[in-house]
This record gives sequence, structure tokens and C-alpha cells, in this order.
Amino acid sequence: MPDPLKRRENERKFGRWEELPDGGRRYFYEVAGRYGWTARYVKEVDAEERTTGFWQEIYDERGRLVEIHQKYPLDRGHRKVQGGG
Repeated sequence: MPDPLKRRENERKFGRWEELPDGGRRYFYEVAGRYGWTARYVKEVDAEERTTGFWQEIYDERGRLVEIHQKYPLDRGHRKVQGGG
């Protein structure tokens, strides 16, 4: 059963989410950057609302995914996406 306090906190912080088939959720919010690029912050949680992953996606001015920066569970740094930008 999800932690109701943590769920409310995630809903407030991120504002948007989608339900996952395993009962978890994928939360996200977007930040407009310079030159028309966008950063999307994504947090994935399990059915108990425990964080299983957190990463940043960078989209170019055309809305194409060009870079991913996985931050949790292991910080893997920035990784260019093939075919992006």
C-alpha cells in the first residue's frame, strides 16, 4: 500500500504522473531552458511509493530527446541519445 504522505508530496512536487502496470508511478515536470530546449525531470516509484529511479531528459527545440542524465539509483552522468539533436 502506498505511503499517502509521500504520494501527496510527489504529486505536489511534480504535478504530473502516469500509473505504471506494476502499481508504481512515473512522476515528471518540465523546465524551459535557453534556446527553446526543455529539461524534463522524471521520478519513478514502486507501488509503496519508494523511489526506484530518477533522471533528467533533455529535449531540443524540436522536442527531440537528445540527452539523458540518470541520477538514481546510480549517477551515470550525461548520455547522448543516438539520433537526437
